Amino acid sequence: MMRRMSRRVAAGILAAAVAVVGSTLTARSQVTSLEGRAGSGGSAVPAVEAAFAHESYRPNSRARLIVRDPSRQLVMQTFRSGPELDDTTTDDEMQGVPVTRRKVVQRLPGVQPLSVPVGSWESGLYFIRLEAADGRVGFAPFIVAPRRIGVHRVAVVLPTLTWQAYNFRDDDGDGSADSWYAEGSADRVRLGRAHLDRGVPYGFRYHLGFHKWLHWSRKQADYLSQWDLEQVASSDVLAREYDLLVFAGHHEYVSAKEYDLVEGFRDRGGNLMFLSANNFFGRVERKGQTLVRLGRWRDHARPEAALVGVQYTAHQREPRAPWIARYSTRSWPFGGTGLRSGSRFARGGVEIDQVTSASPSQIQVLAEIPDLFGPGKTAQMTYYETPAGARVFAAGAFHLTRGVTSDFVVWRLLENLWARLAAG
Repeated sequence: MMRRMSRRVAAGILAAAVAVVGSTLTARSQVTSLEGRAGSGGSAVPAVEAAFAHESYRPNSRARLIVRDPSRQLVMQTFRSGPELDDTTTDDEMQGVPVTRRKVVQRLPGVQPLSVPVGSWESGLYFIRLEAADGRVGFAPFIVAPRRIGVHRVAVVLPTLTWQAYNFRDDDGDGSADSWYAEGSADRVRLGRAHLDRGVPYGFRYHLGFHKWLHWSRKQADYLSQWDLEQVASSDVLAREYDLLVFAGHHEYVSAKEYDLVEGFRDRGGNLMFLSANNFFGRVERKGQTLVRLGRWRDHARPEAALVGVQYTAHQREPRAPWIARYSTRSWPFGGTGLRSGSRFARGGVEIDQVTSASPSQIQVLAEIPDLFGPGKTAQMTYYETPAGARVFAAGAFHLTRGVTSDFVVWRLLENLWARLAAG
């Protein structure tokens, strides 16, 4: 069974978190929650609608924020997501540590762009919080990319294209969500849209634990959008600048350029860490500000299991269940966790991955959630190494890192993975 975190470990984590937050800004974010919850079916809590024109911006630049709202006055403030101590408990809120003061913005009603200064900030995930006089709130996330590729030896790649694929906002007012997940919708979505749930990307909070762990444990990493990754000149450059790429969220949709770069990075000895499930499943391409879906990568002779180690097999909202350790728990992945073969830890589900015939021959199954969605539908956590020296970990299900800040086993597992994969 999952072990409870000791008081000493919990105190150490809290002390580290307080130190990190204090070094950023002493004040914590105070995010107002509106009654109700924005849903994914097309009806949303009234909000200030805003989105950035691009997925990321460099430090000391200006970001273009498009605001659609009838208000003549809004209160705006920028936050960094991850160092905060606050818990995010709903799908339509974002918590963070403020990096600017509150600012009153005078504007004309309707659609209007705002020029937002980006400071000399560390690379990371940030967001603007906008509040109208009537209490409506909106969030607009953006990534501050590093000033150049390779400032740190680890890059965290956020699933900015998948976020838009699951954006159920009805932009054209025809009564149907503008997502290819809506019945009868075309295989294309518009990029740069405000997200439905008051601007919060779909499923964002379920992967927030990793970002908190990264800050609280004082790890250093560049943050990249998928657009940033696509701009890297070659896999040789990517492998020269980074030892590890971390895909912390649901990284379902990737372009051919991204797939080629990441596969080439792995082939050159670069390490990969997949902390969710259903990664590199869908083939997409950008056409201006539109994202077009082109089918499954496995149907284009590129099964994702050959890269990730496992690939998507099933999804259900429920049930969810613990992973069961299968691999020798004396080995490095579970070192220091106290787990034994057959021990249970964390909880996963929703979307699950399995080993297939396309998986690398040296694949090791570290843990499983057996028969989660029926006989044979088992989530598998895996690891493999290549002759070139690459090391690849995959969680095999959603929610591994959801409770990392209060789960000693998952915290230690991440520490072990980081020590092994970020070492170069």
